[in-house]
Amino acid sequence: MRLDGNDYSVHPVAIGRRIEITADLSRVRVWCGGTLVADHDRIWAKHQTISDPEHVVAAKLLRRKRFDIVGPPHHVEVEQRLLTTYDTVLGLDGPVA
Repeated sequence: MRLDGNDYSVHPVAIGRRIEITADLSRVRVWCGGTLVADHDRIWAKHQTISDPEHVVAAKLLRRKRFDIVGPPHHVEVEQRLLTTYDTVLGLDGPVA
């Protein structure tokens, strides 16, 4: 999350979700769905990256899980129809010009 030219880390559970930011002279807090997902000292220097070590560890775990092998999908029965059925439904079953 960027505030005043600085990047503050946020817990990965907030990725892709709407967040609320509260900042005062000394703290920057980030909320997601009523849950505090970041709490940092406010840094007044510009172009800094402020990372919470807990956020870094959580992000690494998520990246590792991304490559976990997923089992085969469950078999799903899919109805198969003749193409002429669709012609009939669309009123296209007459003679071809």
